[in-house]
Amino acid sequence: MIDLYYAPTPNGWKISIMLEELGLPYKVVNVNIRAGEQFRPEFLAISPNNRIPAIVDHEPADGGERFSVFETGAILIYLAEKTGRFLPQDLRGRSRVVQWVMWQMAGLGPMLGQHGHFALYAAEKIPYAIARYRDEAARLFGVLDGQLGKTGAYVGGDDYSIADIACFPWTMTHKAQGFTLDDYPNIKRWYAQVRARPQVQAGLAIGKFVKEPFDEESRRNMFGERAKELLRQN
Repeated sequence: MIDLYYAPTPNGWKISIMLEELGLPYKVVNVNIRAGEQFRPEFLAISPNNRIPAIVDHEPADGGERFSVFETGAILIYLAEKTGRFLPQDLRGRSRVVQWVMWQMAGLGPMLGQHGHFALYAAEKIPYAIARYRDEAARLFGVLDGQLGKTGAYVGGDDYSIADIACFPWTMTHKAQGFTLDDYPNIKRWYAQVRARPQVQAGLAIGKFVKEPFDEESRRNMFGERAKELLRQN
């Protein structure tokens, strides 16, 4: 059994999709990030960066005591290695997939996250910040579109992999962020193909994404103020 500490966000969806794809038994532990539950000591014990998602594997492959993993790229690789699925075994294929997982974690997710913050959620609209992150997000969409044009199939090559699972949830934010996939035909083809997978749909159906405006407490908990307060206390 795996405990999934979760909120329905692009990062949370990566792991719920992966677990559905693998068919592993898991239990969802909801973490209300608007209410600040990510700062509770019991959650910080498994995710010291106070971010969802995280997992606890009660039956790790080495037969030892339960094992916790945080950070989505690390979780995806851990689960792929545990099951022998969605990560190629050959050196070159594995490296290509891991490279694109790292690319998503270092680029696509953070840049779309920053653009979404400044364009959609920030109380003060700063034109320079919005333009800066929008331009970078558009560049990264172009990189992904180019890669999918080369492979003609999935992000890491011919086969569906954790690279697709990592990238897909963030591309789901394109409409809310003011992008159209008509500008990226290779992403549009891939996006429809991945979204049609029953396991992807099942992973997305877990929990309810809250679209209502943020109150001040939610802003403090989600946008760094609460984290800074806790750091000063320690």
